[in-house]
Amino acid sequence: MQNNRVQIIDEKLLSDNWYVLKKFTFSYQRKDGHWETQSREAYDRGNGATILLHNPEANTVILTRQFRLPTYVNGNPTGMLIEACAGLLDNDQPDDAIRRETEEETGYRIQSVEKVMEAYMSPGSVTEKLFFYLAEYSANTERRGGGGVDEEEIDVMEIPTAQAMAMIESGEIRDGKTIMLLQHLRLRQLTASLN
Repeated sequence: MQNNRVQIIDEKLLSDNWYVLKKFTFSYQRKDGHWETQSREAYDRGNGATILLHNPEANTVILTRQFRLPTYVNGNPTGMLIEACAGLLDNDQPDDAIRRETEEETGYRIQSVEKVMEAYMSPGSVTEKLFFYLAEYSANTERRGGGGVDEEEIDVMEIPTAQAMAMIESGEIRDGKTIMLLQHLRLRQLTASLN
């Protein structure tokens, strides 16, 4: 569905070194009917998917830890970030991409995934939409390798769910997608305990 209140006037490529950064000049019709010209930059890295693996019997979750340069240059002293497994779609359907990423990053081979939401994580500057998933694992879930591919160095962490929630409060977990998935799981658990 096109928005008749927006007309793209110009699109200029600023960088395609890592992903694509463009500057858009556009006309935007305000609520009072007046058209005004604006300019914004948008960073396009493609859409992605993220997943929280949960063991309901042990009440544990699988998280990853890896170096994230943008957090380092913005005050994270080590640059290490604890996160839910995630990755770009790379032209795959979201559920296929997240199964691939789960195996690459954590080693777990997950067949059944449940989509729980979609969200734009930084809509003021980044085009990316994330697809959020939950999946169950157990001690019997097939596991191979993990730790990422190519230049990735990913630590895989199995943590009690209660500890992961406390790590949000203490600031040890500061990744938005991870916080959203952990809160979603916790709300689901609370709702189930009321029934």
